[in-house]
Amino acid sequence: MANDNYIEKGLFKIVGILLIFIFLCNCKTNYPRTFTKDHGALVRGDSTRQQLTLVFTGHEFADGSETIRDILKKYKIKAAFFFTGTFYRNPNFKRVIENLIEDGHYLGAHSYDHLLYCDWNNRDSLLVTYQEFLGDLKSNYKEMKRFGITKKQAPYFLPPYEWYNNHIADWTSDYGLKLINMTHGTLSHADYTTPAYSNYRSSEAIYNSILDFEGKNTSGLNGFLLLMHVGTDPNREDKFYNRLEELILELKSRKYAFVGLEDILAKE
Repeated sequence: MANDNYIEKGLFKIVGILLIFIFLCNCKTNYPRTFTKDHGALVRGDSTRQQLTLVFTGHEFADGSETIRDILKKYKIKAAFFFTGTFYRNPNFKRVIENLIEDGHYLGAHSYDHLLYCDWNNRDSLLVTYQEFLGDLKSNYKEMKRFGITKKQAPYFLPPYEWYNNHIADWTSDYGLKLINMTHGTLSHADYTTPAYSNYRSSEAIYNSILDFEGKNTSGLNGFLLLMHVGTDPNREDKFYNRLEELILELKSRKYAFVGLEDILAKE
C-alpha cells in the first residue's frame, strides 16, 4: 500500500507539472511584465531600463520638421514618425519625409484620413466598421509605399487621436500589424493645443509635466514613448518643439538614453 501511495503522489506531481506547462504555453502575453499594454496596444517598453523613445505624429502641419530634424541629428537620436496618408501625399511635405528616411528614423502609419475610431465618452462604441478601418489603413500604406516604406519595414501602427479600443487592436493584428500608443502620464501630446482650446497647455506647462512625472514616479520615464507633433496649428505661437533641445539635454543629465522604436519595444 505504501508503494501504491508513493506512485499515486508521483503521478499527481507529474500531472500538476504538465498542467502548468500547458498553461504557460498557451499564455498570450507576448511581452515581459515590465512592458505595458492598454486596451490591446503596447504603450510602454521596459520600465526597468532608463531609456525612452521620442515619437512624433503628423497630419496637417509640418512646421517643426526642420527644427526637430536638426536637433535629432545633432544629438544622434533616432526617433519614430507616424504620418497620415494625407501627410504622405502632400507635395509640400515630400522633402520632409525624404529627409527623415535619409536620417534613418522610423516612419509609420497613423491612418489615412485621421479617423476617430470610437466615441470619446464611450470607448467601447465604434464609429467605424471593419471595412472602413481596413480601407483607410491600406490607403495609408499605399501612400507610404511611394516612399519605399512597406508593412514589413513599418509593422507598428499608431492610431489617430491616440484613441482606440480592443476591437481596433484586434483588427490591427488581423492585418499583420502591431498597435502601439503613447505612454500616458505627461502633457507632451498637448503641444497641438491653441489658446482657443479649453485644454490649452503652454510649452512651459508641458515641459514641467514631463520633468515632474519623471521625478515623482519610481520608474520615471523608463520605457516611455514620449509623443509630440511634427507641426501644429499656426494659432499656437508657443511651439513646444522649440524646447526639444532643452528637454533632451535635461533628460540626458538625468542619465536617460534615447533609443529607436524597435529598440524600446524589443523583447530580450
